[in-house]
Amino acid sequence: MTVVRGVVARGKGEPVEVVNINVPDPGPGEAVVRVQACGVCHTDLSYREGGINDEYPFLLGHEAAGVVDAVGEGVHDVEPGDFVVLNWRAVCGNCRACARGRPQYCFDTHNATQPMTLEDGTPLSPALGIGAFAEKTLVHAGQCTKVDPSARPAVVGLLGCGVMAGIGATVNTGLAGPGDSVAIIGCGGVGNGSVAGAELVGARRIIAVDTDPAKLEWARTFGATHTVNAAEVDTVEAIRELTDGHGADVVVDAVGVPETYKQAFYARDLAGTVVLVGVPSPEMTLELPLLDVFGRGGALKSSWYGDCLPSRDFPMLVEMYQQGRLPLEEFVTEEIALDQVEQSFDKMHRGEVLRSVVTF
Repeated sequence: MTVVRGVVARGKGEPVEVVNINVPDPGPGEAVVRVQACGVCHTDLSYREGGINDEYPFLLGHEAAGVVDAVGEGVHDVEPGDFVVLNWRAVCGNCRACARGRPQYCFDTHNATQPMTLEDGTPLSPALGIGAFAEKTLVHAGQCTKVDPSARPAVVGLLGCGVMAGIGATVNTGLAGPGDSVAIIGCGGVGNGSVAGAELVGARRIIAVDTDPAKLEWARTFGATHTVNAAEVDTVEAIRELTDGHGADVVVDAVGVPETYKQAFYARDLAGTVVLVGVPSPEMTLELPLLDVFGRGGALKSSWYGDCLPSRDFPMLVEMYQQGRLPLEEFVTEEIALDQVEQSFDKMHRGEVLRSVVTF
């Protein structure tokens, strides 16, 4: 067992604390990873606020990269010294989705079996089964994806959640391709990942929608060809005007509220695709005329983690970043210390950062 420092949320809405935690030696199928960088994602704030579940105390952090420190029995895909990006959907290989050749939809994903604990032995709930706001963390070995070790941890670690979710929403779920028009509603970390994905596949028009001018400027750095300030104009009308009156081929809702989903629904072309990647809260409901759902055709999809397969997507996207084809470094607004996570949540609320990244 190893004692390290980690960021813990003890109760709903309480400020996070940096405390000593116990990290067990890896058991069968597990790995201990020395964390080098971990992005501050809105999901971590949702855990602190009780928006995911109430299994306090939480060990926060999940958008991370680091070096494998030790592995347990039966682990063959990674070994100590490997540079890895962590993922929260380690596929099982045996469930009905995996058996049908669709592991990106795995219904029985793996996490480490042993708990990490506070010094008094209280078990911690690691965010998304990772808990990477810590100097070391214990994960299932399948949550470790080897990538180019020359890549910068603070940058490529962001593929572990938000950026991958955004890129995948456009590319994997929306199936956007060369010449398509793509509109993205909401231009935070996930939404701008969707913008970057549209640029990557050669979309002809990339329309970024937000109410914050700063986020719209960020979107231009990732490839947006047009921007729409939803506080000033009607979103649906603006997207239609920018697509010859037809609507976009793919519309990504990276906000996840009924209003933005309806905008996405009516801003797409006939037979176009709506992708919901923003996560709604439990009380939200949606009402649409069923005749419109039928008459407009196309597809209404939800995107879980960008429908990614980490073993396929992470190395490929890291290579594209290394080649200068994917501007991942533009997502990193600031690098911070472990004891600055609480302040980074405040900056996130104020819309001052795209990503704060804890570096070790």
